[in-house]
Amino acid sequence: MSTALTVTAPDGLPFIDFTREFDHPVATLFRAYADRDLVVQWLGPRGYEMRVDRYDFYTGGSYAYTHIDPDGNEYRFRGTLHVVRENEIAIQTFEFLGYPDVVSIETLHFEDLGGGRSRLTGHAVYPSLEARDGMVASGMEQGMADGFDQLEELLDQ
Repeated sequence: MSTALTVTAPDGLPFIDFTREFDHPVATLFRAYADRDLVVQWLGPRGYEMRVDRYDFYTGGSYAYTHIDPDGNEYRFRGTLHVVRENEIAIQTFEFLGYPDVVSIETLHFEDLGGGRSRLTGHAVYPSLEARDGMVASGMEQGMADGFDQLEELLDQ
């Protein structure tokens, strides 16, 4: 059975970890990250539109996109993909342009659990504890939970 998102932000340490299991094969989960047409259907808070300027999910690729809330407010993001190994790992930078000059390094692990199930784990390291705490306070966890719920719904189709 799929599990709810678990997010931890240990006291005094500038990182965030998260885990979510899915009732879908790892190849299907990875494809939902790699395929731009799928990403726009699930990434971000429920009810937000996503405009993609660039999305190249491969080693050396980059991305830039904007989430638009129901009131028309825009939230821009960008990053560079340093390592992508299909169905295994992605290491990327992540920058929310609403907090300029704060870039995190994220590692995403795609794990095959067998029986058509998979686990996604992430580790995001921030340049300071203040930057990490700002991300936590921004509502990031709810946005991630919404996105992963939408991802599950998309994969169930």
